[in-house]
Amino acid sequence: MTLKLPTPAQPLMIGTRGSPLALAQAHETRERLAHAFDLPFEAFTIVVIKTTGDKIIDRPLKEIGGKGLFTREIEADMLTGKIDIAVHSMKDMPTLQPEGLILDTYLPREDVRDAFISPTAKSLADLPAGTVVGTSSLRRRAQLMLKRSDLEVVEFRGNLQTRLMKLDQGVAAATFLAMAGLRRLKMDEVPHTAIETDVMLPAVAQGAIGIERRVEDKNAAEMLEAIHDIPTGQRLAAERSFLLELDGSCETPIAGLAELDGGTLHLRGEVLRPDGSEALNDAMSCSIEDGVKAGKEMAQKLLSQAGPAFFDWR
Repeated sequence: MTLKLPTPAQPLMIGTRGSPLALAQAHETRERLAHAFDLPFEAFTIVVIKTTGDKIIDRPLKEIGGKGLFTREIEADMLTGKIDIAVHSMKDMPTLQPEGLILDTYLPREDVRDAFISPTAKSLADLPAGTVVGTSSLRRRAQLMLKRSDLEVVEFRGNLQTRLMKLDQGVAAATFLAMAGLRRLKMDEVPHTAIETDVMLPAVAQGAIGIERRVEDKNAAEMLEAIHDIPTGQRLAAERSFLLELDGSCETPIAGLAELDGGTLHLRGEVLRPDGSEALNDAMSCSIEDGVKAGKEMAQKLLSQAGPAFFDWR
């Protein structure tokens, strides 16, 4: 097949959410594609699409439909041809894509760690009992309550800037953000402390950008192959296999992280009760080629340990 490159007259349409972080990720994708094929930025058009998750910000995600809230409208526009590719934060992505779409391109992964954000404290340990902490993440809430059940946790929906504004307004004394978001937006001025992964295991695929396309669009597939980061893909394959086997959604606090060391993949996983009263975790190492199998096996092991009573809150 002869590759047909986009032009300013017939640009490649890149779909994205409209938050500052989502736009930064879309611009990074455009820059990488432009440089890979020596094309002007005008050969790519960034199309902002408002999703249900962006429109409803006063209720917890689990009450309004889970991860697909940030992808449905974007994927619908891709299926109808309004856009050619879509750029996503991988931690927001369901493990299965709609028929006709595929998610197989990843940009180099950023810092996977969570960041503790507070204008008055350097770490969780510094917070007095009863301090109000805001987060919309079920995982972070559960992990926080597991470590500090003496704190009060309140719902903190909204994009990164909205959550920082709520912090300034005194809605809470502390919150959490992804280090990757702070780095991509170059927000070094925000008072933050990185939380090591052995203290707070991150969300599956945290820090990774994924690019979705139509299955039959071979032209887009060939272009995206030029910017795909293989190590990130190998890590996410194991993590998302773990999530898929656990039937991960916004209703279940799940954390997972795969790391590479030469030809070896190290995988850690955790599943928690939403109230933080119990957590199950595991770790294993395998060849990179066996990462998907390892993710599935780890999930099955944790499900076996948990038993049906572990999920009696559902």
